[in-house]
Amino acid sequence: MNKREILRTITFGQRVAEEETDALGTYFVETDNWDRLFKGDIDIVYGAKGTGKSALYSLLLARSDKLFDRDVLLVAAENPRGATVFRDLLTDPPTSEREFIGLWKLYFSALLHSVLRDYGIESDSSIRLGQALEREGLIKGTLSLSSLLQGIRRYVRAALNPQAVEGGIEIDPVSQMPKGFRGKIIFVDPGRQSPEGELLSVDALLDLANKALAAAGRQAWILLDRLDVAFAEDVLLEANALRALFRVYLDLMAFPSIQLKIFLRTDIWTRITADGFREASHITRHITISWNKNSLLNLVVRRAIYNDPIKAAYGVTDDLPRQPVGDQEGFFYGLCPDQVDVGPNKPTTLDWLLSRTRDGTQVNAPRELIHFLNCLREFQLKRQEHGEPEPEGQQLFVRAAFKDALPEVSKVRLEQTLYAEHPDWKARLERLRGEKTLHTPETLAVTWGVTVETASSWAFALAGIGFFEVRGSRQSPSFWVPFIYRDALELVQGTAD
Repeated sequence: MNKREILRTITFGQRVAEEETDALGTYFVETDNWDRLFKGDIDIVYGAKGTGKSALYSLLLARSDKLFDRDVLLVAAENPRGATVFRDLLTDPPTSEREFIGLWKLYFSALLHSVLRDYGIESDSSIRLGQALEREGLIKGTLSLSSLLQGIRRYVRAALNPQAVEGGIEIDPVSQMPKGFRGKIIFVDPGRQSPEGELLSVDALLDLANKALAAAGRQAWILLDRLDVAFAEDVLLEANALRALFRVYLDLMAFPSIQLKIFLRTDIWTRITADGFREASHITRHITISWNKNSLLNLVVRRAIYNDPIKAAYGVTDDLPRQPVGDQEGFFYGLCPDQVDVGPNKPTTLDWLLSRTRDGTQVNAPRELIHFLNCLREFQLKRQEHGEPEPEGQQLFVRAAFKDALPEVSKVRLEQTLYAEHPDWKARLERLRGEKTLHTPETLAVTWGVTVETASSWAFALAGIGFFEVRGSRQSPSFWVPFIYRDALELVQGTAD
C-alpha cells in the first residue's frame, strides 16, 4: 500500500470511550491502577475530563465475564451512552441532601434485587428483599433505569417531604414519615418497638441484599459513571447529589458484599468539597488518573499499530508498546518528522504535540491527543489528494499537516468543552478574541471593562478551569493562554499592552 492508501484506511480511534468499547481492550494499557481496580482494591477513580475514567468503566463492563469467574457481579447504575438516567431529576430534584441519601440507597437496593434475580440467587434474604420492594411497586422488572429511578424518586418524596403528601403533615414518631403515607420502607431504623413488623428501613434492605450475596459467595459492584453529565446544569443539585452519594458510599462499607465504584472528575470533587466535607478523610480507596510524556507516547503507539497497514508498512508487531521507550520513540519518529518548527531551540514533534493539546492546568488528556491525531490524518490525506508531495522517506505526515490540524482541535475544545460546561464565561472569553496571549489583571480589566480586582478574580477562576495558566507571583500575576485555545479565539502571540 502507498501512503495515500494507508491514510485512507487507518484511524486512531474515537475520542470518547463509550464509542469504541470493542476496540478499547486492544488499546488499553494494563497499569498498576487498572490491576488494583480490577482486583477490587479501588472504589473511587478521579481524573480530569478526557483522561480515561470512562475507559476504565467501559473495560470493567466489557470484562464482566472474567469478574463473574471471580464471583463478582457488575451492576451498571447509569446508561453507558445516550440520555443520563438522572435527567429527570433536573426538573424535579430532591430538595435536600437527606432526600438524596434515601434516593441513592433505595435505588441501589432495587438494582441489587434485580441482579440477584437475574443470576438466580435465591435465599430467605433475597425473597424478603423482593417482597418488600414488590409491595411498594419498586421492582425493576422490565423497567428502564430511568423509569425505575422516577418511581423511587416519587416514593422518597412522599416518605420524606410532608408537603408532598395529601391530607396533612403530621409525622409518625416511629417511622419518621408523614402519617398520610402508607409505604412500608422507611428511612430511619424503626427500632425494636416498631408496632408494624412489616416496616423495613432502607438500610435493612441493603443488609438483606448483602446477606443474600454473602450466602451465595458473591460480591456486587455497583458502577456509577457520567456524573459530570447527570447534574451539570445545576451546581447546587450536583453538590447535594454527590455529597449524599459519598455518604452512602461510606455507609455501604458496613456491607462487605456490596461495593460502590464511582468514576468522577477531579474538578467536580474539588467543587463539592470546597466548603468542607468532613467525611472526605474516610475515603481512602481511590486513585487519580494522570498521564505523562511516556504514557502518552505509549497511547499513540498502541493506537497506531492497531491499524494492520501501519504494522505491515513499518515492520512492527503487537509487542512494540511493551518495548523500551526508545524503541517506541523510534517508531513515532518513523511516522512523524523530528520537529514541526525547525530550529535548534524548537521542541521535538512529540513535545510540540503535547504542548498544543494541554490546558492551563498542565493536564494532557488523551481525548484531545486522539482528536489531534485523527485531524492530522485527515489534513495529511487532503494534502496528498490535492497533489502535494508525499512526506519524506517512511514518514506518513509532513510538518505543515500538524499546523493544519490544530485549529479544528482548538475549536472543538473551546466550543464543546469549555463553552458547553461553563456557558457563563463565554461572553467574557469572546471579548478576548483577537487579543494577545499574555495578560495582566490591568489589561484584562480594560478588555472586560471592570475593576482590576474583579478582573483578577475572574482570571484566577478561569485558571481554575484551565483557560489560563498563571505565571508570575500571587502579588504580581500574569495570565497566559495555552495553545489549545489560541486558534479558536484568533489570539496573537505576545504580551497585551
